[in-house]
Amino acid sequence: MSILKKPIITEKATNDSELNNRFAFVVDNKANKIEIKEAVESAYGVSVEKVRTMNVRPDRKSRYTKTGVVTGKTNAFKKAVVQVADGDTIDLYSNL
Repeated sequence: MSILKKPIITEKATNDSELNNRFAFVVDNKANKIEIKEAVESAYGVSVEKVRTMNVRPDRKSRYTKTGVVTGKTNAFKKAVVQVADGDTIDLYSNL
């Protein structure tokens, strides 16, 4: 099972990577900061300075239909923001 699931490519994450050299990833829910740091360093060949993690809660939604109220939710996941050393960079668009 891989620790890094996929990179987060949004407008906010792209701007953060260009200006501050920080990259965001969806990671395994049970991974800690040390495991995330080692996984990024081995996968991309960069040196990681800092790792920030957050657990993203699920969004709950309800919809009123002819058959009644339908409720559901999105999946919860863990997000990691990794700050890379000044000279290093990660090319997230190379293997799309």
